[in-house]
Amino acid sequence: MKHKLLPFLLLATVGCKFNNEPDRQPIVLQEIDYQLPYLFTSQIEHDLATETAEWKYQKAASEYAAKGDYKNAMSTWDLGMPGGEKTYSQEEIDSINQTYEIRNAKDYIIEAADEEQVIIINEAHHNSSHRFFTKSLLQGLYDKGYRYFGLEALSPGKWMDSTLNERKYPIQGSGYYIKDPQFGDLVRKAMEIGFEVFPYEDTTNASGKFREIGQAKQIADMIRKHPESKFLIHCGFAHAYEGEYEAWEKTMAGRLKEFTQIDPYTITQTTYSERGDSTFNHPLLKALDPKEPSVLINKESGKAFGYDWKTNYTDLAILHPMSSYINGRPDWLFAQGNKQAEIYVPEHKMSYPLMFLAFKAGEDVQRAVPMDIVEADSTNTEVLMALPAGNYSVILADSVDAMVFDWKVE
Repeated sequence: MKHKLLPFLLLATVGCKFNNEPDRQPIVLQEIDYQLPYLFTSQIEHDLATETAEWKYQKAASEYAAKGDYKNAMSTWDLGMPGGEKTYSQEEIDSINQTYEIRNAKDYIIEAADEEQVIIINEAHHNSSHRFFTKSLLQGLYDKGYRYFGLEALSPGKWMDSTLNERKYPIQGSGYYIKDPQFGDLVRKAMEIGFEVFPYEDTTNASGKFREIGQAKQIADMIRKHPESKFLIHCGFAHAYEGEYEAWEKTMAGRLKEFTQIDPYTITQTTYSERGDSTFNHPLLKALDPKEPSVLINKESGKAFGYDWKTNYTDLAILHPMSSYINGRPDWLFAQGNKQAEIYVPEHKMSYPLMFLAFKAGEDVQRAVPMDIVEADSTNTEVLMALPAGNYSVILADSVDAMVFDWKVE
């Protein structure tokens, strides 16, 4: 797109907390030729209203997640996957508390990792908090000898981002779900720590049973190349389930065990996570109301509580806490070193809505996955971003034009 804007000096406000008088630093805004790869809320709503496919809510939820809008992602998913209201009786809750102790999920997984060679953890594709939690495991697992990180979401085969491990940051072409800033930073952080990341999605465009087989074969090939190494695998939903799976006979996790004779340590995040409407939360989540990602350990046997339904199971189930919101952003975003970084909306000649995209300094803003994204309308005088301390290039874009400026978070 062609821009007519000239560089000029404005004052923008950068700080670490709302309600405090922030420091002001002069910022030079410059025009930039930038094609916005994310959809504004109005565009997602329009597509949702006109789309007729059954999976339209899942697609819209993923688009919201991609642009950092966690709240809308969760509520939109509920529209396509409605739940029912159920609660446990006080007698049932008392029994659970008598049987299990609650432990910190991250600490427990890192401790259990000593005895494992392959850990498989799943996610819901609309829930960025799952990606954020997996990121919290990386350093501890690396310290325990894990070196290879396989991600279903990385594009495979002829679409593979072949220079990803050398470049050290993801780009828009690295994978469809990777464009979510939280997923992008999961990949970025893994490479920063020292992991080699690799795709394992089936390359034959298969579905069902044969997709599971294809995925497992890709991972098995990597294990055969590095037989003494430890692996972390991040997948979607049921691909982590062990046992017989009616639709596929076995999932990727089950096929991997079959092909390698390695029993993977399987973890689900999807069953006991919040819904957009808390009424539909699993009754176990309602009963225990965890305040941090947690696991349940049987007080007598020491055995961890996992997912178990019909013939499917995982070794461990994570209970995620309910989110609270700070200026529209979920509170968990401001962990793992992220600051509450605010920027006042400067004077401009652009049209609302606006999108703020923060890129790590040194990364190519034309291709990179941003560290965070916030959409602003005409009522916003500031936006709140979740960013670690450092230097950033921030793009301010409407549907036609874009400007870029430098921004430092201390």
